[in-house]
Amino acid sequence: MQQIIVVGNGMVGYKFCEKFVAQAKSVNFKITVFGEEPRPAYDRVHLSEFFENQDAKALEMAPAEWYADNNIDLITGERVADINRSSKTITTAKDREFSYDYLVLATGSSPFVPPIKGVEKEGVFVYRTIEDLEGMLAYAAKLREEKPNARGAVLGGGLLGLEAGKAVMDMGLEPHIVEFAPKLMPRQLDSRSSQVLKLKLESIGLNIHLSKATNQILGDGAITGMEFGEDDMLDVDMLVISAGIRPRDELGRACGLEVGVRGGIVVDNTMKTSDENIYAIGEIALYNQMIYGLVAPGYDMAAVAVEQIIGNTETVMPEAIDMSTKLKLIGVDVASFGEPFMPASKGHSIIFENKTQHLYKRINVSLDGKSLLGGILVGDAADYNMLHQVYLNGMAIPEDPSQLILPASEGGSSFGSVLDLPDDAQVCSCESVSKGDICCSITEGDCTTFGDVVTKTKATSGCGGCKPMVTDLVNETLKSLGKEVKETICEHFNFSRQELYDLIKINKVPNYQEALDLFGEGHGCETCKPLVASIFATITMETANRQPTIQDTNDRFLANIQRNGTYSVVPRVAGGEITPQQLIVIGEVAKKYDLYTKITGGQRIDLFGAQIHELPLIWKELIDAGFESGHAYGKSLRTVKSCVGSTWCRYGMHESVTFAIDIENRYRGLRSPHKLKGGVSGCIRECAEARGKDFGLIAVEGGWNLYVCGNGGATPKHALLLAEQLDDVTAIKYLDRFLMYYIRTAGPLVRTAPWLDKLEGGIDYLKQVVIEDSLGIAEDLEQEMEGLVNKYQCEWKEAIENPEMMKRFKHFVNSDDADDNIEFVPMRGQKMPKQWV
Repeated sequence: MQQIIVVGNGMVGYKFCEKFVAQAKSVNFKITVFGEEPRPAYDRVHLSEFFENQDAKALEMAPAEWYADNNIDLITGERVADINRSSKTITTAKDREFSYDYLVLATGSSPFVPPIKGVEKEGVFVYRTIEDLEGMLAYAAKLREEKPNARGAVLGGGLLGLEAGKAVMDMGLEPHIVEFAPKLMPRQLDSRSSQVLKLKLESIGLNIHLSKATNQILGDGAITGMEFGEDDMLDVDMLVISAGIRPRDELGRACGLEVGVRGGIVVDNTMKTSDENIYAIGEIALYNQMIYGLVAPGYDMAAVAVEQIIGNTETVMPEAIDMSTKLKLIGVDVASFGEPFMPASKGHSIIFENKTQHLYKRINVSLDGKSLLGGILVGDAADYNMLHQVYLNGMAIPEDPSQLILPASEGGSSFGSVLDLPDDAQVCSCESVSKGDICCSITEGDCTTFGDVVTKTKATSGCGGCKPMVTDLVNETLKSLGKEVKETICEHFNFSRQELYDLIKINKVPNYQEALDLFGEGHGCETCKPLVASIFATITMETANRQPTIQDTNDRFLANIQRNGTYSVVPRVAGGEITPQQLIVIGEVAKKYDLYTKITGGQRIDLFGAQIHELPLIWKELIDAGFESGHAYGKSLRTVKSCVGSTWCRYGMHESVTFAIDIENRYRGLRSPHKLKGGVSGCIRECAEARGKDFGLIAVEGGWNLYVCGNGGATPKHALLLAEQLDDVTAIKYLDRFLMYYIRTAGPLVRTAPWLDKLEGGIDYLKQVVIEDSLGIAEDLEQEMEGLVNKYQCEWKEAIENPEMMKRFKHFVNSDDADDNIEFVPMRGQKMPKQWV
């Protein structure tokens, strides 16, 4: 038997073993694998998930038994110290010697630690292994006991740095990202997309510091801060270094293999080093004068090395390596493909940007407008997989390429079915799985579910970026065979929102944990927790105070968090009608708490700049004046805008203000899959812009015309006519039915306009359900809505009257002190948050 020694048991080293034992000729070889870490290979790409459950087994690529079952000797916790090329042997740190016929170096990389004075201090960590994470968790726990408002910083604003930022946040520390470059993710994003990402990350609580060169780490023994300049410092209690990687090429250097000027063992397209019996794969390999830090090229290298060793010498690495990638960083979609940066001499760039929704899309097309060359997506990467396939396969693009990234309401167009892709289109680059492999596993194999396809093809088992496209391919293929397809909430609940809604309602489930125990698995996630919270609210009118830990940040604190960590307060002003005394109270409150004041587009007054401990005090004064929560923070009814109607206007046909107030008071606090807005116009001049709302009423001769499923925002859409010339009672009845039907059937975070777009039969079908009662559920819908209306209570009032709930409105768990780090600057007689630098 020929002996193969693999040095390194990371993801790429494991993939070499997996691909090797799948070959028929593998019976002629014996593999021995050495790993420095005390455990088998694990998924380093998803390392941050360790903070959620601290379960190392969940990250394991394969258990130790797998190696034994495949006749592989796995030796963990033992470092290879030397290579003797002439005798073809290796020696370990325990002074053991092993012989090889082929040696595969898969030692990967180590974190680059900049030569900063004081970097050796206690509390400074690197972000690379499970042991690193365990050390960070223990240190953070100690910090929280000693200093509840402790800060954690990350040195590096690249991919791993932002993952580390999420880790710092998960450990309960105030998170700070420090980046030397003037933008985040400098290798993947342009300046504008980086700015959009920065704004989004700041909105969820990360503090970003750009263009910062760290001179030294401060502290006596343990870190207390970072110094950037003479008067430029950041107080921190823990530091995670994620400033890049360096290839672990010391073994190759020591035995005389050719290495690059900046490191890495030089390989050719067969993955051979300068020694024909030694291969290098993964982040140690310098191919085309470049180190590839993504898992997909590493897996390709492993496959090539396998083929070369067993004699299939025609298999080589391609000349060009696709560095496209899609990630979800701290809940934010970020993707780049092809050539994300492109000189004007080579092609044109088309950009769609919406900073209010933290969206940025850029595509680069050839000068003749016929080819897609690359692009960047931030905030919404739903189209990444199709755009990537268009780029990879040289597929035709529209005559107006902007249609590829514009919303449908602004001229964008659908890509069509994923089944239109060529069969050889590579869908999963990590495992080299094509569209044909996926579809044939269903049409010609025995796969009947997404899980079956993953098990058979290993698609999605790498970085996971291809999961949406694989899901679409599986679903479309099953549909083409006449089989039913069900969309599920997430990996923790194998149900659609509508199914889980029914299960919770029928079984009278009281809380999230019981729902998870009965109908789910695992620990839950940022997708299913707020979704289930919404379901409880729409079944029982439960307020966000009852289960605050499963709410989004805004719902948890009953206010909208702003970019400097303060909050805004929006009391309800039903229909826009407000008394002089109430106006005075709002003015007095704003003056007392020094709040920035602005009238919103929904005829309400927004008070900005409140610190978390001030919220209950502000609410108390507003409630005493007759106000209540305006639910500006919730996926719920926001406003019902009105004109003055026949009360004052000479054109008014009906009393729109009173009706708007009645409607807003009826549906106040109503939770739904997405926020809701309404409008009531007293005549067809439409001063309340009712047709730009989720529901709107316009006065006409003989009553009200009711319009539904419109919205403004990034993808504006006019509402469609549901019914004409309705009296007040009938209009409310139809609204009850419409809203409850939407709440019951819409997917999570799907607003009424896209919900109607996907509703089979569209507005005609909706008319049959709401007006004609085609499903026989109209009475149930009305009764459900009446039940919710009767259970309404103001969340602000509930919070300030409950001492236990009041505990969460504090900056620090052991002190009532304010946060003295919040800074404001003057602006037009008021104030605004000081810009971050």
